[in-house]
Amino acid sequence: MPNHLQHETSPYLLQHANNPVDWYPWGEAAFAHAREQDKPVFLSIGYSTCHWCHVMARESFEDPGIAEILNRDYISVKVDKEERPDIDSVYMRVCLAYTGSGGWPTSIFMTPDQKPFFAGTYFPKDGRGGMYGLCELLTFFAAQWKENRAALLNQAEKLLDVLRTERTSSDRHAEDLPEAAFRTFAADYDPEYGGFGHAPKFPAAHNLLFLLAYSRLRKQPRAARMAEQTLLHMYRGGLFDHIGGGFHRYSTDRKFFAPHFEKMLYDNALLIAALCVAGQIAKDAKLAKLFLHTAGRSGDYVLRELRADEGGFYSAQDADSEGEEGKYYLFTPKELTALLGEETARDFCRRYDITAAGNYAGKNIPNLIQGDPFDRSFESVFPRLLAFRRDRTALHTDHKILTAWNGLMITALCVLYRATREEAYLTAAKQAEGFVRAKLWEDRVLYASFTAGKRGSKGFLDDYAAFALAELALYGATLEDVYAANAEALCQTVLEDFADSEAGGFFLTASDAEPLLLRSKELYDGAMPSGNSLIAWNLVRLHQITQKESYRLAAEKQLSFLEAAAASYPAGCAMTLLARLAYDNPTTLTVAAAHDADLTELPFVLPVAAAVRVLRQETEVYPTRNGKTTYYLCRGHSCMPPTHQMQDLKDSLCEPNESF
Repeated sequence: MPNHLQHETSPYLLQHANNPVDWYPWGEAAFAHAREQDKPVFLSIGYSTCHWCHVMARESFEDPGIAEILNRDYISVKVDKEERPDIDSVYMRVCLAYTGSGGWPTSIFMTPDQKPFFAGTYFPKDGRGGMYGLCELLTFFAAQWKENRAALLNQAEKLLDVLRTERTSSDRHAEDLPEAAFRTFAADYDPEYGGFGHAPKFPAAHNLLFLLAYSRLRKQPRAARMAEQTLLHMYRGGLFDHIGGGFHRYSTDRKFFAPHFEKMLYDNALLIAALCVAGQIAKDAKLAKLFLHTAGRSGDYVLRELRADEGGFYSAQDADSEGEEGKYYLFTPKELTALLGEETARDFCRRYDITAAGNYAGKNIPNLIQGDPFDRSFESVFPRLLAFRRDRTALHTDHKILTAWNGLMITALCVLYRATREEAYLTAAKQAEGFVRAKLWEDRVLYASFTAGKRGSKGFLDDYAAFALAELALYGATLEDVYAANAEALCQTVLEDFADSEAGGFFLTASDAEPLLLRSKELYDGAMPSGNSLIAWNLVRLHQITQKESYRLAAEKQLSFLEAAAASYPAGCAMTLLARLAYDNPTTLTVAAAHDADLTELPFVLPVAAAVRVLRQETEVYPTRNGKTTYYLCRGHSCMPPTHQMQDLKDSLCEPNESF
């Protein structure tokens, strides 16, 4: 019999709607019932393409014995972390405080007043290998709730006291934070296989964008080499889907060979942007071409697999097919021989490391770790292999359309358009932006998600910040004033509704949001840049575009606040440092436009980090010369002579001040 999740729209919640566990969605009904029944709450947070969420569901939440304990002794609540990042943020902090690490599924034991007294991530049904089993934890805490509740409540209050007293210094650290971040990345860099640290290795493309910008602005070629080699090894390994394009979530090994197979919209957006920037500044022509080609294949994957009919982008594709992780992506030589013929299959297998013994669980992940990454001779057979994969087994797609993630993908498509001049990418970016404006933005309020024809909760800081980033990217790609105006409106809402007027920075939730135990403030970058760091970038860019003093002051205040937090670990704040580099090393172009046609080439001439201000009518300070469109370029803190020749502008940009 379906439980209380049956009427939800979240794909993750619907995956659990027929569990024997009597799940509730997050809401007052669940907590009121817990108070009436005098039961603790078991909170489970995850998302629909999460492999270990699936494992815990199969082992425990579909198990009648576990369901009996939960239904008898607890009120059970399910949360989709992608729809409710505010709830996830609070209880991830709890999980980190208890265990020192976090992840999904997140498992929280708490009171009906939402106060946690125990936390963890994945628990097997029965204890093994030093791990607690969910069955024993449920039994233990049910007994403690009845017999020793005061100890649990005391434990919850102590934890909340710790979380509530967390503070960030308001004094800016004197250290050169970009330099400190670079040193950290350099110390952690893997010179043999790229990436940072050992395993697992995450893409974290915003770190690569920082290194590319740092290399150009600080004349540090090693930073660019680290970023370029990391992107190259990501492409060569199994992290990149050589058949269908796009990148998987992370690598489980040092070589970027064996991925965790789910594909996330935000990872691909950030990697497309990083590949485009790397492709535009790489000194090796073959490498530059490979980066742009890989960015295009990733963009094509998103348009093919994750694009909704109305223009928005779905959030992710699953790692699992038919209960087996990676099954959709693996091949055997026998399958390839049947598809391609013996001779072509033999050559293909040799090139992509496909053997009878298998390189992964008896089957094969196509990869180029030992192959020539510049040889594209087999790409003509990819469509046949892609069609075969689709017919062989199903791959679940999470059809949530998330505003923040769409903002990142719109931005990436604009960058890809400017790097390739392919109109399809700009068209898709405009359509996605139109979808968000039509379905998810109303009366100053942005909404966080759209699923099955319904929009979700009011938007969070990340939604406003990422969608403003997208509007600024569209402005940069088109020079249409409406997009800059939209970015201003979004940032103004953030300044008014999300600001912490006492301590600085911006809260994750607006002032009128549902009150939770804590009002979170995300400062460090994770898999995605934090909303606070994106807002810093947006404020810097708005100041450079509009020359409004209010944005300069807001940008300086936000950068100062974030740098105080970044001082303890600068490498964890790459997007903040990108904003600082852009603020300190501006490339700005003011155009006194005599004819709109003179603007069409600018998006392809200027580096992505350049800020453009278009004056539709000349002014006393910025007149046209000889009745022709005139360009006023400033780099750093010095300005070039005005010119109405596009070639002069190109020559002045021959050493582009490149950044994100």
